[in-house]
Amino acid sequence: MQTKKYDLEERLVNFTCRMIDVVEALPSTRAGNYISGQLIRSCHSPTFNYGEAQGAESLKDFIHKMGIILKELKECRVALKIIIKKDMIKPIKKLENIFSETEELIAIIASSIITAKRSLK
Repeated sequence: MQTKKYDLEERLVNFTCRMIDVVEALPSTRAGNYISGQLIRSCHSPTFNYGEAQGAESLKDFIHKMGIILKELKECRVALKIIIKKDMIKPIKKLENIFSETEELIAIIASSIITAKRSLK
């Protein structure tokens, strides 16, 4: 039996691709366009910053970059909550999986930061 390798980078790439689909599904209204612009930036940032975190120059640099990833993922979560609350994408059920993935990624990154901070001491 082959074990599946857990690859956070690949998971973040998939997250960004799925969030692009969310952005593309938003209505072409004033609010939809605003959220689209905000979300397109915040959903790409975790993936790109994770690439930078992998090449961090120090543990403090790694923690800083991971903190940026966490902040951007939380911004994505808030945007998804607004999209869901305003029923901007129908059916809303389409967003359940990506919302869950956002929550899981937030938990993973937060845990990584805690572990790294413990290593500093």
